[in-house]
Amino acid sequence: MNAYEGSVFKRCGCRSENGGRALGVKCPRLRREDGAWNPRHGNWWFQLELLRTDQGKRRQARKGGLASQEEARRQLDHVKALLALAEGEQDLEVQVADLIQAALKGRRPLPEVEEVRKRIGAGVDVRREPPLVGVWLRQWLDGKPDLAEGTRASYDGHIRKYLIPHLGKVRVDRLQARHVEVMFAAVEEANVHILECRDSEDPEVRRSVRGRRVISLSTKHRIQATLRSALSDAVRSPDLPITVNIASHVRLPSCPRKRPLVWTADRVRQWEKDGTVPGEVMVWTPKQTRTFLTHARRHTWLFPMFHLIAVKGLRRGEAVGLPWANTRLVDGQIDIRVQVVQLAWETITSTPKSAAGQRTITLDADTVKILRGWKRFQNEARLQAGKNWQVTGPVFTRQDGSGWHPGQVSDWFCRIAKAAGLPPITLHGLRHGAASLALAAGTDVKVVSSELGHATTHFTQDTYQSVYPDVAKAAAEAIAALLRGEPVSAG
Repeated sequence: MNAYEGSVFKRCGCRSENGGRALGVKCPRLRREDGAWNPRHGNWWFQLELLRTDQGKRRQARKGGLASQEEARRQLDHVKALLALAEGEQDLEVQVADLIQAALKGRRPLPEVEEVRKRIGAGVDVRREPPLVGVWLRQWLDGKPDLAEGTRASYDGHIRKYLIPHLGKVRVDRLQARHVEVMFAAVEEANVHILECRDSEDPEVRRSVRGRRVISLSTKHRIQATLRSALSDAVRSPDLPITVNIASHVRLPSCPRKRPLVWTADRVRQWEKDGTVPGEVMVWTPKQTRTFLTHARRHTWLFPMFHLIAVKGLRRGEAVGLPWANTRLVDGQIDIRVQVVQLAWETITSTPKSAAGQRTITLDADTVKILRGWKRFQNEARLQAGKNWQVTGPVFTRQDGSGWHPGQVSDWFCRIAKAAGLPPITLHGLRHGAASLALAAGTDVKVVSSELGHATTHFTQDTYQSVYPDVAKAAAEAIAALLRGEPVSAG
């Protein structure tokens, strides 16, 4: 027999009466008296001569215990189809033969013809089985030493909490969009369970989901983005037979940008009545921001930082990490070059992750005056503390000179806002408010975008341009004045 011939036969385990010799295919009970196969005795086999090994050893593809002649022929044809993929190339035919023999010896199903065809087309050794998704994700993340720590922590969380538990045991070349969609369906089922338990009248049920959070649509999109990035590298890998990034074909509802909503009088009244917060991103009116800063003045060690965030829109980590070395009060400018990133409760100091994030911000006279007063106060505190002062270098420090933890700053912000009787916003909402204030004051959107560290003016304008109702009201009145034939001021 050559490599593309083979045979299908029936045999059994009977032995001769005299010598105990195995009868195999010669057992008379394999056929009935009329010559037809006996369906109640023996089982079906196929056998095919394979190309010799690299060491020149002869070998066969041979398998028994099959239920029917049709099944044996089907598997024999499958083996022939796999061998035909080599198209007479001896090295490739040896690889395919090794793959077939390994599957038969390991009692595993034969690989699919299309799967082997893809691996041959990708130019990879067909004998090397592609890794599981879980293994590939870890290899992929470990192979990116230059990732920012915050980005690495985000990727690791997605991989550890969602991708590996749901997809980790699927081979990477067999992963399909439906697998990922089933994962997101399971995440949504968990969300529903958490919400139902929170609404339960049984305290034990409520306690069972304490600490568990609902996974938002935006988080699902970020999980998908992590998988898409990992599979993009898999597609580019010369060792993997993957030509399509299936994560790009996963269907998730669109995730519109969360535009800030201002705490108008009507919204505040509703909040005071039943605690309703109308949006995920809320900002204060200028008057509410002034109220907050008035109360924050009582907290000497925090007020200058909160003022700077409220006026110039620094991110929390940028304000906490701002060093005096990058603060030029004579010029009225600060250079944003570092930030403190919180990973769980640990912190690291890094550079802003985008080029736009590394920027120079111009300070107004009032802010310069506040920072100068703060610097004098800090120097006096340092002299009084003497050796107990921790020389750390940031602009904003605690009473012993040590830097603030970002989480502590957020906690103090919420305490002060609550004490002031203000409706709730996050500390990041103070940054959103600074952007809206700047645009409402007529500052050019290019300047606002640059000082906030946005990559494009489109993002700034689309997100913040019409936050304050007073601005929209003024625009509407200006249009009405034009229709009445009245002059409209340039301001």
